[in-house]
Order: sequence, then C-alpha cells, then structure tokens
Amino acid sequence: MLVLSRQRDESIIIGDKVVVTIVDIRGDKVRLGIVAPSEIPVHRQEVYEAIQRENRNSRQLNA
Repeated sequence: MLVLSRQRDESIIIGDKVVVTIVDIRGDKVRLGIVAPSEIPVHRQEVYEAIQRENRNSRQLNA
C-alpha cells in the first residue's frame, strides 16, 4: 500500500484522469473530494462490497 501525506486543499493524481483532494480534516475524519470520469465508478468500500455481493447473488439465482 502506498501511503502519502497531504494537507487540506492538497491533492493526489491517480493515472491521468482521477484527482483526489483533501477537503477537510476534523479529528479522526477526513473528507475527500474526488474528480473522475463518469465511466470510472467511485464507491466507499462498504458500498462496493455490497454491490459485489448483490451481483454474486444475482448470478447464482440466474444460473
């Protein structure tokens, strides 16, 4: 895992098309702003995992 230090209003670039900016830091919470093309899905990890579970369940029901 790559670990980078950033301060508020600083960004990192992923590839040529994704920009992640530190919007706010409060206690142990960090708010991120993400700019990405619409064809690149961006999800919180728990949402992504729920989508994957639903997709697996749907495939099993259709098999």
